[in-house]
Amino acid sequence: MTTMPAAFLGHGSPMNAVERNRYTEAWRAFGESVPRPTAILVISAHWYINATAVTAMQRPRTIHDFYGFPQELFDVQYPAPGAPEVAELVADVVKPTWVGMDVDSWGIDHGTWSVLRHAFPDASIPVIQLSLNAFKDFDHHMELGRKLAPLRDQGVLIIGSGNIVHNLRAIDVGRPDTGFDWAHRFDDAAGEVLRSAPTELLRLDAHPDFGKAVPTPDHFLPLLYIAGLADAAPLDQLIGGYAAGSISMSAYTLGLNPQPRIPDLATTEGAAQLPDGLPAVDSNL
Repeated sequence: MTTMPAAFLGHGSPMNAVERNRYTEAWRAFGESVPRPTAILVISAHWYINATAVTAMQRPRTIHDFYGFPQELFDVQYPAPGAPEVAELVADVVKPTWVGMDVDSWGIDHGTWSVLRHAFPDASIPVIQLSLNAFKDFDHHMELGRKLAPLRDQGVLIIGSGNIVHNLRAIDVGRPDTGFDWAHRFDDAAGEVLRSAPTELLRLDAHPDFGKAVPTPDHFLPLLYIAGLADAAPLDQLIGGYAAGSISMSAYTLGLNPQPRIPDLATTEGAAQLPDGLPAVDSNL
C-alpha cells in the first residue's frame, strides 16, 4: 500500500464549515487529491485535556463545542463512522505512552468536522481523534507524532487541525483577510522551518513573537504531530493567509505530490469571520 499523505490544516472560525472560500476550497482539493484512506486520524486543537486518549466508539457524535454562532452551524452533522480497531492500533504504535480508549465522552469536534465536511463531504470514511495531553511538553507531542508514522503505511490519513497563529483576544474584525505584523513574522518563521527542517519547530518558542502568536498551546500542538511525522522531510504549503489579524490560516501537506490545484474562483474569498459582537469564544480559553 502507498504511504498515505498527512497534513496540517489551519481551521480558523467554525463558520468555515458552512462557507465557501479559498481555504475551504483548498481543503476540498486536498481531499480529492489523496488516495481514499482506510480511516482518518485527526489531532484537533479542541480536544485539549489532561490525558492522552483516542476515540474508540462505533458511532462518534458531532460535537458543537462553541457558543454564540448561528443556528445553521449547530445544525451541522458529520455522521462518519468510528474505527475502534484503528484506535487500538494507535495505542499500540505509540507504546510505552499510555492511550485511553474513549468510548462515550468525546466524538468529532468542530476542529475536525469543519475541515472534513469540505475535504470528505460524504462522511463515509471512519474518523477517530487523538487528544492533546495538556500536561505534556512540546517534545512529547512531536515524538508522539513521529510514532504515528506506521499508520500511514496502513492507509490512515493523519491530519493536524489548529492554527499556527491563534490569538482570539487580539482579533480585529477590521482586518478580515490580513494579519498583524507580528502574526506575519511568526507565521513566516514557522513556514521556513516546515519547508526545510520540520523538527526544528521546537525552537520557535524562543521566537520574539511566540507569546502573541501562541498565547495558549492548544492550536499550535497539532502542528507538532505533523512535524514529527515529517521528521527531516520538508512539508509543502497548501495555502496561506490570515483572518481577523491574529489568526493564521496556513496549511501544509506531507507526501502529497503533486500539490492540488485550488480553483481560481476561490482566490478572492477570505476566511470566515466570527459573528459581529462575538468575543473570544474558543472553548479552550
